[in-house]
Amino acid sequence: MNKLLSFVLSAGSLASGAALAQTPALNLMPDGSRDMYVGLGVQSAPRYEGTGSRKVSALPVLQVEWSNGIFISGMSAGMHLSSSPTVEYGLLLAIQPGRDESGAGTDVDGIGLNATAPPAPLTPFARGETPARLAGMDEIGARLQVGAFYNTYLNPQWRLTSSLLVGAGREHDGARLDLGVQRLAFATGERHRLSLTAGVGFVNRQFNETYFGVTMAEASRSRFQAYQPGGGLQDVHLGARWNWTLSPSWMLTSNLQAKRLLGDARKSPLTERSTNLTVSTAIAYRF
Repeated sequence: MNKLLSFVLSAGSLASGAALAQTPALNLMPDGSRDMYVGLGVQSAPRYEGTGSRKVSALPVLQVEWSNGIFISGMSAGMHLSSSPTVEYGLLLAIQPGRDESGAGTDVDGIGLNATAPPAPLTPFARGETPARLAGMDEIGARLQVGAFYNTYLNPQWRLTSSLLVGAGREHDGARLDLGVQRLAFATGERHRLSLTAGVGFVNRQFNETYFGVTMAEASRSRFQAYQPGGGLQDVHLGARWNWTLSPSWMLTSNLQAKRLLGDARKSPLTERSTNLTVSTAIAYRF
C-alpha cells in the first residue's frame, strides 16, 4: 500500500488537448481491496491545442485502483500485467476529446495523472460567449483509443514511461507515442509532496491531419489556408504536481503543465501560440 500511495500522489500529466496517458504504479494492495480518490476543482487551459484563447472550467477528479491491477484515472483506464517491481506494462484505454467550432474541450483529472480526454463538455464559469474561432472547420468527435504502456524504474525515485495509443482522428487511424521521465513524489514538508515530469510526443500523419490540418473543403469555408501536415515529433512537455495532505482522507492537488508544439503542428495555420500552460487545483477525498 505504501508504494501505491507514493505513486498515486506523484505527478504524471500532459497539457490539455492530447490524450496523454501515464499510468499509476503497480498495485501492491491486498487481494480484493481498492483505493479510490474523488474530488472537484478548477482548471485554466487552452481551448484547443495551439490556440491563444483560454477557458476556465470545473474539473472532476477520479482515480481508482484495484488489487487485480485494473485502474481508472481520469478518463483513462487500463490494467497492469507485470509482477516485476522494476518494470510495468499493460493495456490502456483513453478518450481523445472532440473539438467543435469554438475549440471547446474539457479535462477529467486523475490524482496521479492528468488524463486529458473527457467524453463531454463541462460547464464553464460565466465569462460571456466565446466567438467560434474555428468557424468553417469540421467538428471532430471524441474518440476511444486503445493501446499499451511500458514503464521501467531507474531507481525508486525515477522512472521512464512510454505509452502508445491508436484510434484518434477522423477515421480512427491516428496514433500517438509518448515517451517521458518522472521524478516521483518527494517531500517538501511534513504534509507536502512534489513530483516532476518531462516528455515528448510523436504522432502519425493521420493524427496531425485531423487536429492541425486544413482540408481544401475547410479552407473554402473558413479563414484558414489549406494545410496538410505530416507525422513525427509533435511536442515537448514539462509538468509539476504539488499535493498537500490536509488529513488522512483529504488532499489538495495542484498541477502546472507546459507544452510546446513542434514540427508540422507548430507550422499549422490553426496554431496561434506554440507554447501554452495548463493550471489546475482540486480537492480530493480518499475512500
